[in-house]
Parts: sequence; C-alpha cells; structure tokens
Amino acid sequence: SLLMKRKLFLYNFKNLRWAKGRRETYLCYVVKRRDSATSYSLDFGYLRNQMGCHVEVLFLRYIAAWDLDPGRCYRITWFTSWSPCYDCAQHVANFLRSYPNLTLRIFTARLYFCEERKAEPEGLRRLHKAGAQIAIMTFKDYFYCWNTFVENREQTFKGWEGLHENSVHLSRKLRRILLPLYEVDDLRDAFKTLGL
Repeated sequence: SLLMKRKLFLYNFKNLRWAKGRRETYLCYVVKRRDSATSYSLDFGYLRNQMGCHVEVLFLRYIAAWDLDPGRCYRITWFTSWSPCYDCAQHVANFLRSYPNLTLRIFTARLYFCEERKAEPEGLRRLHKAGAQIAIMTFKDYFYCWNTFVENREQTFKGWEGLHENSVHLSRKLRRILLPLYEVDDLRDAFKTLGL
C-alpha cells in the first residue's frame, strides 16, 4: 500500500521529548516539478530504514535513478520521524550541491542525537548551509501527513496531549542549532551585558 497504517504513523511520528524504543526512521515525501508559477506533483509516498541503510540514503538513491532534467526545477518535501544523523546530513548536503535545480524542505517530528558522537548539530548546520530548509513538524504538518500519507479511513487527525508544546520546544532547540555561531556569540554578549 502507498499509505501508512494509522498506528504506525502515530507511533513513529509522535513528537515525544524522550522517544525510547523508536529506532526506525520513516520518511514521507512529495516530489514536485516547478514550471514558472505552477507546480506538478510527480510522486509521493513513504520509506523506512532497510537492512542497515538509512532512509535518507534510500531516498537519494531512488531520486538519483530518475535522471532529473537539469533544465527544470524540482522541489522535494520530506516529513521525517527523526532528523538526519550526521552521516546522512552529509550525504544529503553533497546531493543538494550536485543538483542546484532541486530544493529540499525537511519537516521533522523529533531531533536525533547520537549518544557517542554528538555530531548531529554540525550535520544539521551543514545541511542547512547546503540549502535545505529544516523545520519541526507542527499540528498543520501532522494534519497534512495524516490526509496525504496515512490510511485514515476518513477519520480526522486529532493531536495528542503535548503536541504543540513539544513542537515549540523542539523548534527552539533547532533554531539554536541553526543560528549562525556569530549570532550565538552576540546573544551571549548581550546576556552578559544584561547580567543574565
């Protein structure tokens, strides 16, 4: 099926602060071709990690096989259950540099941080610098995913307790990661001046 089961979506995309046991990453995607003021949907669906291969790399292999027309503009939108790890962020950043006619927007349910390396913030910064737009999923994004990627049987999406608060918390965390370092230093100086 092209559509994800409801329980699978709700379990994997829930934006919990501590999402223990959720080891797989799911990626819902929409690929559009842009022609001047209009855009055409070319494909949509979802993927998950397979046999030790991260879902972001699977998607890059999938889209590279399309032999995209370099004279046309494409926009890819991802909704992911976890943000990319450092290595995947590097792969995606390199891919974006190879395809300047392609834009990527990533909406993620949760931020992934590997305990051993703590390199993921740097990966996200590099990905952002390569042109990817990265944001935390909000109610509106969950609503869209529910209606686009989930076998919902005409049921309306109902948010869970804490969805909004967790989105705000994670958005602030992501903003701190993506803020240029000089802005962070400026903030630190401002706080020192204020005695905070």
